[in-house]
Amino acid sequence: MDTSLVRKPVYQQLHDRLRTALAAEYQSGDQFFTERDISEKFQVSRPTANKALASLVSEGLLEFRKGLGTFVRRDVIDYDVRSLVSFTEKARAAGKKPSTELLTFGKLTAAETDEMVRAALAVESDATLWEMDRVRLADKTPVILEHRYVVHRHCPKLTKSQAEGSLYGAWTETHGLNIAGANEVIRAVLLTIDEARHLRAPAKSPALEVVSVGFLADNSPLWWERTLYRGDQYEFHSRLGPIQSATPARGRLR
Repeated sequence: MDTSLVRKPVYQQLHDRLRTALAAEYQSGDQFFTERDISEKFQVSRPTANKALASLVSEGLLEFRKGLGTFVRRDVIDYDVRSLVSFTEKARAAGKKPSTELLTFGKLTAAETDEMVRAALAVESDATLWEMDRVRLADKTPVILEHRYVVHRHCPKLTKSQAEGSLYGAWTETHGLNIAGANEVIRAVLLTIDEARHLRAPAKSPALEVVSVGFLADNSPLWWERTLYRGDQYEFHSRLGPIQSATPARGRLR
């Protein structure tokens, strides 16, 4: 092996070489080396080969398919839970063409929504809200189903055409809003028949549900949203910091 890498563990050297081969010689969906192939080709033990493969799988570069082998992972869209990035930008970063199917778009009073939504948006019952349902597509494949309420007074001139594109872009560039961030709750769910129909997925398929409230720089709520992400098209990424105490609790056990 390359003598410049002798200080690295053998499996790490192997990992680096396999990663290089992946980038140079393989396309999405191609079948990759088996554990035996790697052991024989690179003259390493089977456990070392397995460890290097497992490392590439954990990075999202490869995937195991039971009974078939190891394959170069299909491109999926990355959701970074640490920052707000528009779907349009995320899809393009994954090499996909984004589009939006606007199912509903209109205005209603806050009294017509759930009390939970009114409380999250800090609005009175007579306040006007925008309401919209959207399906977001990547390369014409539905990947997201979202239902959103937006406080009307912050963007009274919001248009249907803006809702058919990037709302983040419309809010910041057209309406001059300064979005500070959002609070999110993420959990695993199974799609209902109606939800699955919109996402062109089998009923009871796994999905990730994100319920979020977005805020402006002055801490005023701007939107409430429930979004479903197809489990086979999206993966959520985060980087955790140092170990801290779990008290007080930051979440709920169900």
